[in-house]
Amino acid sequence: MQRDTARLRLDLVVYAVAAVFALVTAFASEFYGYRVWGNFAGPAYLAGLGLTARVLLTGAGSRWTPVWVSAVGATAAPLLYLAFRRAPSFTWGPWPWSFPAQPEVWVIERSARALFADGTPYLDLDSLARAPHPDDYTPYGPSMTVFGFPRAIFGDHPLTDARVAFLVVSVAALALAWRVLGKPAVPVRAAHLVVVSPLTALTLAVAGDDVAVVALTVLAGALAYRASPVWTGALCAVLVTMKLTALPAAAVLAVGVLAARGSRALAGFLAALLGVGALIVLPVLLVDPGAFVEHVLKFPVGLGRASSPASSPLPGHLLAGLGPLGHTAAMVLLGLAATAVAAWVVLRPPRTAAEAMARTAIGLGAAIVLAPATRWGYLVYPVVLVGAAIAFASAERVQVGTGESTGGTESRVDDPPDGPRPA
Repeated sequence: MQRDTARLRLDLVVYAVAAVFALVTAFASEFYGYRVWGNFAGPAYLAGLGLTARVLLTGAGSRWTPVWVSAVGATAAPLLYLAFRRAPSFTWGPWPWSFPAQPEVWVIERSARALFADGTPYLDLDSLARAPHPDDYTPYGPSMTVFGFPRAIFGDHPLTDARVAFLVVSVAALALAWRVLGKPAVPVRAAHLVVVSPLTALTLAVAGDDVAVVALTVLAGALAYRASPVWTGALCAVLVTMKLTALPAAAVLAVGVLAARGSRALAGFLAALLGVGALIVLPVLLVDPGAFVEHVLKFPVGLGRASSPASSPLPGHLLAGLGPLGHTAAMVLLGLAATAVAAWVVLRPPRTAAEAMARTAIGLGAAIVLAPATRWGYLVYPVVLVGAAIAFASAERVQVGTGESTGGTESRVDDPPDGPRPA
């Protein structure tokens, strides 16, 4: 009983912190979409807080109820409101505080239209009658363009908003990962990090691309240790050709496949990774190789004709702001962190999906914190991956028969024996 009480008290802290973040965002953010999210998410998290307090005080009810209430109120509701607010009459302008979506949403939708029209999702910057600015760039691989297909094919409608596609794919990826794992009970704490976290909810409501990438990374982690390494390699190819942020995850999973399943499995993984990756990239690359290099490779690392606006006040950016010496120091720290994580992965290869997710989370977290140009929203990657590691570890403990999973031990205040097992 004391253990259940301690968990519930920590739940209260989770919902209280999330509610404060949402309410501050509602009143203080300069961005319209963020403020709308805060107005929906604040009451949703407060409802989660109240429902959790009721379970703590009465002993009745499920800890999953506030999870679902928070997920619907802080993610689905503001996303749909903003999608309907955007269509059909909103006109994009140079005022980000009025945007009902972050620019990456319409950049991805524009890339889909360009792919159908020109055979490449990347604008020819030389065709512009002005100097290029960051929103002219599509700093994603060709696979990301798929999320813009609904609007390119069916036209402007709230449900063809790319964010709807990101939400659907994210939910489907997590559900499939849960199925691959054998439909285990999921610890509530994992759900807090993966589903309830303001990083996940806000990102899905105003953009969505990073959540889709990390959700598919979680699926790749499940496939790597429970299914065919060929399917894992193919999915990693899709991920890397969505966003290069997924490259460290693919590298960690490659080492994990070798350690857990042997060299033949690694050969299948790499063959699928390279083969599927080539099938995705080569058609676009052959149409306009210069545009591909400019958009996908040069711009993200600061070598493009316009500078990335990423500038959240994380340690790497703050160091870089001190001048050339500070920028050098940030790059040195980033290199040392990358070397340390790489050595850890090679010397202590991840033999389980939980270990792979944890190593990827730490590596990406260090890169995000120490990179000279970054956004705090990218922290959704390590946060979700830590949640996935908790869920995977719980499922793995059940599989090897070393005890009940966290989800199982929480059943008294979590789920009835026949209750729902969330994805």
